[in-house]
Amino acid sequence: MTRVLLTGFEPFGGASVNPSWEAARLVAAAPPDGLDVAAVRLPCVFGESIAALRSAVADVRPDLVVCLGQAGGRPGVTVERVAINLDDARIPDNAGAQPIDEPVVPGGPAAYFSSLPVKACVAAMRSAGVPAAVSHTAGTFVCNHVAYGLAHLLATELPGVRGGFVHVPWAPEQALDAGAPSVAVDVVARGVAALLGAAAVTEHDLRVTEGATH
Repeated sequence: MTRVLLTGFEPFGGASVNPSWEAARLVAAAPPDGLDVAAVRLPCVFGESIAALRSAVADVRPDLVVCLGQAGGRPGVTVERVAINLDDARIPDNAGAQPIDEPVVPGGPAAYFSSLPVKACVAAMRSAGVPAAVSHTAGTFVCNHVAYGLAHLLATELPGVRGGFVHVPWAPEQALDAGAPSVAVDVVARGVAALLGAAAVTEHDLRVTEGATH
């Protein structure tokens, strides 16, 4: 049985829901075969989010860690390929902090690549009927903060554990503007379950085109 830690975030920016946490809860309630999934909700707060993630990793002792976050405006689930060592907040976090041009980890590498098989994860979600893509930027808010914090933890302390960050789109009730993209949380959860299944068994990523021109 593969132990999986799956995290989502609490609501932020005045929202009443965060689909990353709602999807994580659904997956943990009905995990894919062969996976033991523990779901943990992280605070949308610089510093505290990484501390909570570290505590959850210590408690669960996972083989695989996938952190989910919300990316409103994206049309599908996006697997992040890179996390950068930069906090540059356009809005305050839930504790009112708004760091500008600060490192996530002072003295840490400029960036980390995800240790997930990102293209295989995307392919698995598409096969499950869920819109998905590789993303090459996790932003510079708390999502990237956690993505980098996780990557640094795995690289420096838990090299045998695989992990990465995945953004999910708005839920339909959040997409109030006409034409704003959204995906139902149960569909997102189906995609995340497929992603976890692929990440647990894929040793070498697919060699297919998922690049970007901008």
